[in-house]
Amino acid sequence: MMDRRIPTVRAVERGGLLATAFAAAASVLQAQPPARPAGQPPMQRITQVGPGPSNSLTDVPGLKVGNYQRSDNGYRSGTTVIRTEKGATAGYSQMGGAPGTKETDLLKPGGQVRGVQAIVLSGGSAFGLDAATGVMRWMEERNFGVPVMGGVVPIVPAAILMDLGRGGDFKKRPDADFGYKAADLATTDPVPSGRFGMGMGAGWGMGTASVKLSNGWTVAAIVGLNPAGSPLDMRTCLPYGHFLELDNEFNLVQPKPEECQQGVAGRGGPNDGSDNAPRNTTIALVATDAPLLDLEAERMAQIANAGLARSIRPIHGIGDGDTVFGMATTPPSSQLSNAELQAVFNAAADVLGRAVVHAAIQSKQVGNSRVGYCQQYPSACVKRSTGK
Repeated sequence: MMDRRIPTVRAVERGGLLATAFAAAASVLQAQPPARPAGQPPMQRITQVGPGPSNSLTDVPGLKVGNYQRSDNGYRSGTTVIRTEKGATAGYSQMGGAPGTKETDLLKPGGQVRGVQAIVLSGGSAFGLDAATGVMRWMEERNFGVPVMGGVVPIVPAAILMDLGRGGDFKKRPDADFGYKAADLATTDPVPSGRFGMGMGAGWGMGTASVKLSNGWTVAAIVGLNPAGSPLDMRTCLPYGHFLELDNEFNLVQPKPEECQQGVAGRGGPNDGSDNAPRNTTIALVATDAPLLDLEAERMAQIANAGLARSIRPIHGIGDGDTVFGMATTPPSSQLSNAELQAVFNAAADVLGRAVVHAAIQSKQVGNSRVGYCQQYPSACVKRSTGK
């Protein structure tokens, strides 16, 4: 009769491939969280409570944000710097077909360097990557970076969007000086949405948002909105991401049919080539104070891309270089449960979608840029306070 007993470890080891399968299964079982003691209530579900105090990226402890932009003398571009002098765990997700990035390979999980001192999001297409050099110089002068023999090396990944010539002069674009000045301007103050930093030349501007979770963690996002697609559903002329609203933060109503009809006909569109242009790119960063590993920061960035997919259509095209960074400001001390991780990841997707809406509705016209949403659809914004 065939022996149906479970084989011993030694017997399986003699089985070659079976040994590998047995060891893999054992490691999976060991990785599972321990069984909850009898009578102990299940873990309370983590929910999104509402926006953080400023509803912006600096609601995440440990982050400073600086914007430097110009809209004079042929310029219409800028740079945004997110500073984390003490270092933060980081990862990234790149989904578009035409990216412009620097130092992103360094963020792949398992490498020697697990953290960053700053991340740069800039206009200027590939030329704008030079802004990171200025941020590195600012950091080195203050001894922020990875210690090496003779000094420090600041770790400053970067991504760019395509806005060349938006101000009229192709050669007026961000350089190292833009990055240095943006780094120097970085503070923990609330970050405004609109034509600031990387949003100056972006088709739809810059947006930011945050959310508090019921367990006390914060998740936030910032985005330079420059897609080939659109954040507006032209069937309603409301943003696609309107359904993600928390605490009436958008405060929009259905615009009048005649305004919507004019919008569908193209009134208010830009004269700078950003609509249906072959080269675009939306760049973003999502951050949290939850203690994530590098692999988990990468996963957060990947899932956050769902926030772009829900709030922009179409997205991730061949001419979009869409890149999302993920950042955790608290060093990992213990492994989080799947429920805790999923709460953070889902919040990252939602908050990035909300940041997209803020970029679209709070950016005003600068020069020949796109007419602001509330300028184009004033009836949709009747409940919004003046100046926003």
